[in-house]
Amino acid sequence: MAYLIDGNNFLGFSFPGEHRDPENKRILIRKLLAFQRQTRSKIILIFDGRPVEDLAEMSSSKDKFEIIYPAEGETADSVIKDILSRLTDFRKLFVVSSDRDIKTFAAMKGARPLTSKEFNAELKKVLKERKKAREMEKHVERPSSLEVRLWEDVFREKK
Repeated sequence: MAYLIDGNNFLGFSFPGEHRDPENKRILIRKLLAFQRQTRSKIILIFDGRPVEDLAEMSSSKDKFEIIYPAEGETADSVIKDILSRLTDFRKLFVVSSDRDIKTFAAMKGARPLTSKEFNAELKKVLKERKKAREMEKHVERPSSLEVRLWEDVFREKK
């Protein structure tokens, strides 16, 4: 499974009115990295604008997570269309954008378009399941009898 994500479009949905804040990009990327690890899917995230150094580093060591910034004079939409034009297998490709033109182009090519709202619901569901699984894996150590006696002594002395 692979996700081709219109980054600014999804960021605008996730953080309405605050999508220009670089910290929100970092938050989004961390969530997407967690989603990618959980689903083992490939994610290609395309942002308009100039690259932000530390954001590129967040994904540089991940072979299934890529952040792309368009070249000078290009837009994220044109990069998405270019990627879709070069691909041949669309069976498990989801294109995330609420942009009507991108969704139509993706559907014409055979990819499955998802609105930002639809993908956000899926993202939240996967992250919630991941959180529950991590909670179940937590190991709680019981205090030893020595620790219990030491704490009893501490509380007894305070009275």
